[in-house]
Amino acid sequence: MPADASRVVAHLEALRRQTGDEHGAQRVAWTETWLRARAWFQSLVDTLPHQEAIERHYDTAGNGWVTLHGEQERALILGSHLDSVPNGGWLDGCLGVLAGFEVLRALNETYSGRPPVTVRLVDWADEEGARFGRSLFGSSAFAGTHSIEADRGRTDRDGVSLEAALAGCGISMDRIGEAAAERKDAAAYLELHIEQGPVLESRGLPLAVVTGTKGVERHAVTFFGQEAHSGSTPMRVRRDALAAAAKLALEIRPIAMRHADAVATMGSVKTFPGIVTAVVGRCETTLDLRDLDAGVLARMLAEAQDASRRFAEEEGCTVEWTRIWSIEPIPFNPHLIALASEAAAEIAGQSVLLPSGPLHDAAEVARAGIPTAMLFVQSLRGLSHNHEEDTRREHLVAAVEAFDRLAQKTVAWLASSSLA
Repeated sequence: MPADASRVVAHLEALRRQTGDEHGAQRVAWTETWLRARAWFQSLVDTLPHQEAIERHYDTAGNGWVTLHGEQERALILGSHLDSVPNGGWLDGCLGVLAGFEVLRALNETYSGRPPVTVRLVDWADEEGARFGRSLFGSSAFAGTHSIEADRGRTDRDGVSLEAALAGCGISMDRIGEAAAERKDAAAYLELHIEQGPVLESRGLPLAVVTGTKGVERHAVTFFGQEAHSGSTPMRVRRDALAAAAKLALEIRPIAMRHADAVATMGSVKTFPGIVTAVVGRCETTLDLRDLDAGVLARMLAEAQDASRRFAEEEGCTVEWTRIWSIEPIPFNPHLIALASEAAAEIAGQSVLLPSGPLHDAAEVARAGIPTAMLFVQSLRGLSHNHEEDTRREHLVAAVEAFDRLAQKTVAWLASSSLA
């Protein structure tokens, strides 16, 4: 029995009405709106047939699990996240959860509550990291790559600590690592997500198979100059930290463009003292570098560091680098990529392979050694993380149908490989 794609679209619309406003989705993790979205989702789980075959729980990191027990304990995991950024889009994350739910429903009905292998659906906690800056929170706990001690000191803009917010949702910071127990019997992981970029639309294609997620190098880059009066300090003797930072902001573009799929972003700039009548004495910036090739990523970082030192010297400044966070490139499983390509071609007539620039929970699952694959569906104008995010309804339908095909193929593969 195939998944009903129209039901997925209806559920997405219902979730948008309940947890969004005129500015977009408001399901920021560890907030009342997010908890309301999760409660609504649990009401959907109540509608599944063969309830006696269904088990559900939240793990110690707050990930929500729905398990359909099969003939084997080996498990296919379907997943994504219900949380959003503030004023986010109506599809980011929740498409994967609700499509996964419909696929689980179809498998439940097809096999009368007893599929050949166990099928699990997970709603990962706080994929976005929107409130505390800690992305992939729940999936990193699952993968065993969590950073409890580093995360204890995280606070939101109102000064509320991450540890306190977790406690308010019934989560103990000290027990986060116990979520790794959920990896037991995990045999494969599949995720459906919007592309969040313009490539598929530019090619006139609805779907893509994801080859892996790009590695990330994220650093704070601080330039130190000399504060001075803007009216009395001659231009030739200024030590302007902002001037050095501005040169780097322009230079990272050609650094990235020397490599086919690389991207580089200087996403924030803070100046001190930050007044119109003073030369900038300190400029704090952030730099984000991404590529699917670890060697390219390392070269980009070295080139950016060399450039920053050169520009600092030109402006009579110094520069310091501090790593914020990094993750290596994560390739996905070749066999599952082949199955995903088959499924996409069967539904859309062709298949295209794309790397993912944005990170996803799938990257953490793959890091844990679990075979992983993802499907992308086209994003109109490449927009995401804002209320204008959208995808054509016919493309949403195609995505759910392809994801359903992929899940069926994966169930068959897991069942047959266990008998070999």
